[in-house]
Amino acid sequence: MSELAQVLRHLLPVEDANALVDASTGDDAAVYRLGPDRALVVTVDYFAPVVDDPRDFGRIAAANALSDVYAMGGRPLFALNLVGFPRKLLGQEVLEAILRGAADTCREAGIAILGGHSIDDQEPKFGMVAVGEVHPERIVTNGGARPGDRLVITKPLGTGVISTAIKADAVSAATVERAVEVMATLNRGAAEAMARAGVRCATDVTGYGLLGHLRTLLRNSEVRAEIHSQAVPLLPEALALAEAGHVPGGTRRNLADLMEDVLFDRVVADPLRTLLADAQTSGGLLMAVPPERVDDLVAELRACAPAAAVVGEVVEGRAGSIAVL
Repeated sequence: MSELAQVLRHLLPVEDANALVDASTGDDAAVYRLGPDRALVVTVDYFAPVVDDPRDFGRIAAANALSDVYAMGGRPLFALNLVGFPRKLLGQEVLEAILRGAADTCREAGIAILGGHSIDDQEPKFGMVAVGEVHPERIVTNGGARPGDRLVITKPLGTGVISTAIKADAVSAATVERAVEVMATLNRGAAEAMARAGVRCATDVTGYGLLGHLRTLLRNSEVRAEIHSQAVPLLPEALALAEAGHVPGGTRRNLADLMEDVLFDRVVADPLRTLLADAQTSGGLLMAVPPERVDDLVAELRACAPAAAVVGEVVEGRAGSIAVL
């Protein structure tokens, strides 16, 4: 995260009054106002395969891209494919399966894929540009959390270590199946529940892990947080795989980057610390929820999301700091 911040600081400030959300806040998507009642939500994401099955990879990549629209409180409108593919190394049927999986997820989201772009690449990569819309007064950003808010997450952690273990053939088929199911699940239901609860501060948990994305949210909100580590939902085998060393490089960098801002209680074991910083693919939404609304929201999330866990709370203190208990 610190390396990206060094790059982004060279960007010129945005002076367009219609640019409601830009890169300066590290939010999930850009938001551009079209009129008093409409704004576009636009995001882009792509990556190399995290699972072996090409159709599942397409499903996951599409859900991951659309998640940024949902995290902003938006409704997806359409998507564009982004493809890097080694034509001489892999057969056309592999690419067709990836695209078919992405199309299935977009169909589930109620949108069409209107085009895209492809290049020849030695390592397959796939993702999407996702375009949505939101009312300018109902944008959900990663700022605005208040002391007393409860922190709610909607998917279990561990996809980073599980994806790494897949490469070493060190994880069970049942755990892979569960991880794929979680990653391919759209955050649509969770976002709809979030909107009904009136939540205005949220983010999705992806490459910077739970603690990294939470830190950004806290910095933008000028507050700190306490995380109850035993309340954080985890995928099967995730702890054992982390303890066995199946940890992606991105997760290790996340953990190192967090050291100045995160204080771990000594009872929090190293494998769990790793998972709290684990680089996720198509993770859940992390919401800052007013305490009087949290019970109803969690009850609704249990019917539409892979997890519905209150994992901590927002408190007063140094902006961006986190105590993990």
